[in-house]
Amino acid sequence: MNQQARFTRFEDCTEEDCAVILENHKAFAADVADRVISHLKLLNGDFGGFQVDRLEHSLQTATRALRDGKDEEYVVCALLHDIGDTLGPLNHGGVAAAILQPYISDANHWMISNHTIFQGYYYYEFMGLDKNAREQHKDNPHYQHTLEFIEKYDMPSFDKEYDSMTLEEFTPIVRRVMSK
Repeated sequence: MNQQARFTRFEDCTEEDCAVILENHKAFAADVADRVISHLKLLNGDFGGFQVDRLEHSLQTATRALRDGKDEEYVVCALLHDIGDTLGPLNHGGVAAAILQPYISDANHWMISNHTIFQGYYYYEFMGLDKNAREQHKDNPHYQHTLEFIEKYDMPSFDKEYDSMTLEEFTPIVRRVMSK
């Protein structure tokens, strides 16, 4: 788009300015899936001490979910659950959840937002933290949903011998889910 709004202070925005901005926003929003895929590629080569890099971990998590018959929305959540590692390492689940929120169910949003505390069951004690911290959420309706995600898909996905699908194979799924 070559047109630009004319105001320099938002309070001076006109209906015409708003139309220009909204038209640009539509085009920008239509490309969100491709920008997300590009950002996911930043996890390639970032091992963080693990046997597989963060991209491979994400691919394994999503591959396991897809092969287990989970729907496309869930698979995209599995693929993107750690995308926030690069920009929000202390709240990567929250970053991923914020990106996905407009496109996913409340259950999947809660799962992605809180997956780190559930994963902490396996390592928090080694950091001087409460490994059972996730139990504070045991009455939440999405507790079991999140627990299943961790135990079946996230937790076992650090295997350098696992036969993951490629990012290119997941790209059409990401585009479909993020076009809603």
